[in-house]
Amino acid sequence: MNFKKNFKIGGKKIGLNSRALIIAEISANHNQNFQTTKKLIISAIKNGADVIKIQTYTADGLTLNLKTKDFLIKKDNAWGKDKYLWKLYKRAETSTNLTKKIFKFCKSKKIIAFSSPFDLDTVDLLEQLNCPAYKIASPEITHIPLIEKIASTKKPIILSLGLSSIKDIELALKTIKKKRNLKVAILQCVASYPAKINEQNLLAIKQLIKKYKILVGLSDHSLGYISPITSIALGAKVIEKHFNIKKNISPDSFFSTNEDDFNLMVKNIRLTEASLGNGKIKISKSSKKNYNTRRSIYVSRKIKKGEQITNKNIKIIRPGYGLHPKFYRHILNKRSKINLKFGDRFKLKYVDEN
Repeated sequence: MNFKKNFKIGGKKIGLNSRALIIAEISANHNQNFQTTKKLIISAIKNGADVIKIQTYTADGLTLNLKTKDFLIKKDNAWGKDKYLWKLYKRAETSTNLTKKIFKFCKSKKIIAFSSPFDLDTVDLLEQLNCPAYKIASPEITHIPLIEKIASTKKPIILSLGLSSIKDIELALKTIKKKRNLKVAILQCVASYPAKINEQNLLAIKQLIKKYKILVGLSDHSLGYISPITSIALGAKVIEKHFNIKKNISPDSFFSTNEDDFNLMVKNIRLTEASLGNGKIKISKSSKKNYNTRRSIYVSRKIKKGEQITNKNIKIIRPGYGLHPKFYRHILNKRSKINLKFGDRFKLKYVDEN
């Protein structure tokens, strides 16, 4: 069984013959406020997002409320000020109630929304809400029971690889295939915040496509939008970018893209897609208008019948209506069958081959 090269997420096409699916990741930028969340969603769609994604979890579903060494956040971590995992996740969590409100709102606006669940019970919740697809976040690559449950829904899966070894990737894909779910895309990802440009390793996109024969995209945590645009040229068919609106300070705002940059990213992605073409080597339609700027052989000084053809009376010039230059050496020093005047297009039939 091979993974599908074309499928849909809530009616939006994703595939080899479709333009890239652009996902606006809300993450913790909602600040646990529904009014803020609505503004984020509307702005993301207005600025070019195809779909909205959230992360549905609670602190208790992710970790334990302990302040021991194992649960300490390192000081050099971007979220180090929270000190402990549970405290961070409590500040950033998307509750069941907020998740329900988001899905209801998106449905009322005919906006496609899906989520990353982080525990088994959340998959049940999202199924009740008719979640059209699932994202498996980079840290969940080893959570095989979660991957199994998500795969069992038979809904499209987007899998981030930010913390994955080759063995991790292959185990996850094998697990999904066992459930006969073939609607999968995998995302090249750097799981650092913000990600450094020189660690993006975007060439991995081509290798992932070749190795797994699967749809590949980019989950981007870098600042700006050079990586998403570049990834399109390398074959990316999904772009996920954290989205925020100006002046909204949240746990994830320091690496998220504001509405202006998101809009520019989308516009440049679409321009990049348009510039790629179909790969066939041919003269473009607009270039054909300038076809006559190619060179050809013309009479540069009048030639009498029987006169020798030399570099003094023929010339390779523009435009291209005369004889092809490949015949230049062939006709030199031969004689003309007819009288030719200055500026005539030279033709092979004018040459006396005897």
